[in-house]
Amino acid sequence: MPLPPPHPEIDERASRRSGAESGPSRRNVTRSAAAAGEGDADRRTTEGGGVRTGAWAIGLGVLLMASVIVAVTIGPAGLSAADVWASILAHLGIGEPTLTPLRDGIVWELRMPRVLTAAAVGAGLALCGAVMQALTRNPLADPYLLGLSSGASVGAVVVIVLGVGLLLPFAAFAGALIALAATLALANAAGALTPTRTVLAGLAVSSVFGAVTSLVIFWSATGDSYREILNWLLGSLAGTDWWSVAIAGGAVIVIGLPLLASARTLDAFAFGDTAAAALGVHVVRSRALLLTGTALLTGALVAVSGAIGFVGLILPHAVRLIVGARHRALLPLSALAGAIFLIWADTAARTLFDPRELPVGIITALIGGPVFAVIMLRNRSLS
Repeated sequence: MPLPPPHPEIDERASRRSGAESGPSRRNVTRSAAAAGEGDADRRTTEGGGVRTGAWAIGLGVLLMASVIVAVTIGPAGLSAADVWASILAHLGIGEPTLTPLRDGIVWELRMPRVLTAAAVGAGLALCGAVMQALTRNPLADPYLLGLSSGASVGAVVVIVLGVGLLLPFAAFAGALIALAATLALANAAGALTPTRTVLAGLAVSSVFGAVTSLVIFWSATGDSYREILNWLLGSLAGTDWWSVAIAGGAVIVIGLPLLASARTLDAFAFGDTAAAALGVHVVRSRALLLTGTALLTGALVAVSGAIGFVGLILPHAVRLIVGARHRALLPLSALAGAIFLIWADTAARTLFDPRELPVGIITALIGGPVFAVIMLRNRSLS
């Protein structure tokens, strides 16, 4: 016997009841779908940022290698890229030497150490600048904020005046460490190690050590020693050798790599000390360790190059405009950009007015000042 057709009213009530019961479930499904969509969007954004960062890293890495080779060829000797590669391969034990001893010496003993030192110093200064700007939340911070350059200058000037220039790197490094200790001691004596106290302590120490440097120069420097002191204070890579490469490059590897690994901590500091502590960061200890690491790296770099300004200030800002403020991308790309920048700044310093050579600090200041002004105008939040 066939079943009777369903009554219209019963169907309508059932459908209403079904809709009422499934309403919350439908809303939950809708919210879950929306959350999943937002998660997918965030994931796509992160993946897109990672791809873009990787592309920039590869591009800057290739440009850095090309800059090293091309910069070595520039100069009055008229070398080619093939000559540079031949010298490198010969010293690495690959193939037979094809260059004359004179041309090989120009490549391997004069230009290559200088270019590699410039790359290491530029990378280290840019990395330190990015770290200092994050730790102090100060867009004008640079590696010399803690008075390191003034302390290094005192050590360098003293040994130059005493006529023991061979000890200059060690004296400059020792002076930087003394300035660091004085800055941290003063900041701690004033209270907690906050960004403001650290900056103010660095300014005070820098003023005192700068006065000591001026006093030593005024009282004792004469003739050639005065010129050598001026050249060092303005920043110069003249006279660098493989020992300089070892100091600067070793410092970048030993100290710079841990700084690169601190990206998450620096991201937390960008939101303030309270937010960083809420995210699980031990604020005082982390800041002290990062400041000490930055100071040690800066001291090692200043010991071989003098105080080269603007590299640690403008390069992080320029890279930040391209890849944003996340330190996972900012730190390595700033290091690569700093290496490339200082290679070409030093190449210009030694060749533009040949046979006269400028301290590279003059070139970086002439370029860095206008570039930083442009960055400030494009990013009004800095002012």
